[in-house]
Amino acid sequence: MCCVPRETVPPYPHPSGARPPQIPRALVPRHVAVVMDGNGRWANARGLPRVEGHRAGEASLLDVVAGAIEIGVQHVSAYAFSTENWSRSPEEVRFLMGFNRDVLRRRRDLMDSWGVRVRWAGRRPRLWRSVINELETAERQTVENTTCTLTMCVNYGGRAEIADAAQAIAREVAAGRLKPERVNEKTVQKYLDEPDLPDVDLFLRSSGEQRISNFMLWQSAYAEMVFLDEPWPDVDRRHLWRAVETYARRDRRYGGAVDVPAAT
Repeated sequence: MCCVPRETVPPYPHPSGARPPQIPRALVPRHVAVVMDGNGRWANARGLPRVEGHRAGEASLLDVVAGAIEIGVQHVSAYAFSTENWSRSPEEVRFLMGFNRDVLRRRRDLMDSWGVRVRWAGRRPRLWRSVINELETAERQTVENTTCTLTMCVNYGGRAEIADAAQAIAREVAAGRLKPERVNEKTVQKYLDEPDLPDVDLFLRSSGEQRISNFMLWQSAYAEMVFLDEPWPDVDRRHLWRAVETYARRDRRYGGAVDVPAAT
């Protein structure tokens, strides 16, 4: 008996009634990487503890995912906790571990109802077992969803991901299962955290900072960069849509070039 696809529901509309711009499908980025920066500064500017900024940022992530679905983005990768974030205060680290765990638990069913597939990229060592359990539960529950993929990057670093891939390749070479001269870009891709994750098309960062901070280094080789002035808790789907409009206007040549004769 053939399986019947499970029905999904559309995301809730934006409170303003805003709708996504009409952009040709071919000009919509397939994969958007998001650095959710400025939570602590947002909180401190309001006389609040840094953790309150992280709490406020949860709604922004949900709204951006909703906007991605509405405009046709197929992959969103969110930088939730980096390998460098362990250097923050023990209190903030404990909060972020528990917060990531609880967000996954609270929002898993909503993501599932939207048809979002949740995946995890990052290292296991040092990560709380309870966080890993919630990530893996979300992965199992949403594995058949195809509307959009949300990759939660928890205990993730771009250099760490490449280093781990290099170690895995070295083990294969040492075991005689792979010849060194056969190692190429496709080989490295095969050993990344999520080998089938497409390259990043649009790299989006909030809060005015203009750097990639060790996020998706391999996947962002040809990404278009858009930097927002707003801190992450002030970002919603409309910011994503404007970034997509910016992306759609850019000329992506991937190292190629075409001569344009001067007017005579």
